[in-house]
Amino acid sequence: MLDTDVQTLTLTAADHKTNLYRAGEGKPVALLHGSGAGVSAWANWRKVIAPLSESFDIIAPDIAGFGATELKADTQYNIMLWVEHFVGILDALEIEKISVVGNSFGGALGLMTAINHPDRIDRLVLLGTPCGHFPITEGLRAQGEFDGTMPSMRRAISYFPYDETIITEDLIEARFEAATRDGALEAFRKLMPPPTGDNPIVRGIPEKLLRKVTHKTLILHGREDRVVPYERALDMHQWVENSDLHSFGKCGHWVQIEREAEFLKLVKDFLGGDA
Repeated sequence: MLDTDVQTLTLTAADHKTNLYRAGEGKPVALLHGSGAGVSAWANWRKVIAPLSESFDIIAPDIAGFGATELKADTQYNIMLWVEHFVGILDALEIEKISVVGNSFGGALGLMTAINHPDRIDRLVLLGTPCGHFPITEGLRAQGEFDGTMPSMRRAISYFPYDETIITEDLIEARFEAATRDGALEAFRKLMPPPTGDNPIVRGIPEKLLRKVTHKTLILHGREDRVVPYERALDMHQWVENSDLHSFGKCGHWVQIEREAEFLKLVKDFLGGDA
């Protein structure tokens, strides 16, 4: 159930009917979700939208093809289309510059927006964000192998946290319902094809592009992340010149859920600080 202070809005961006949530006032901040089965802005950020909205103007969109935002059968989805969609959201809301808090895929989207439209991005907070090239993890493989059954959903979600006791039946059922509604599995296959080959390689944003990012950046990463390895955070910290890194022990891919209080303090301090 939505908090009464959180608005649900519908707008058109990059020719996609787009669902987003908005709350608060002040400096604009976008919360960009990841890409697992059943993912949406609300699934990723529902616990932190309200506390962050005490300090900022929060927008949390469902990116094109995900959640309740339109997916078009004849559209080729890739990072440049998603950048166009995100910039279209900012244009529709008349937001000239925004900070981004991005989880995994959402972090990559924030980075590519900063690279291609540097004037539209203020600061970046990156959670479990892939970079460089690395062998597929079991956590990523489980996302790609989701087949629309409850056992495969349980397996996919099991890789996200360090402490699996935080995975409730309500969470599993909500993700499963979202991932199996009419057309959702076909949409997921279009956006995240299953891995092929014996040792597939994940290709995140390469070093040469990350070295172009000059925005102030806070990297947050769980040491026990089984989806995007912690070593990727170390590489990103080396390649993004104006970055700080905060690592969390006994923490997996869901920093904003597993370490909520610390996440909120770090993000509020970082995004609310002077330029």
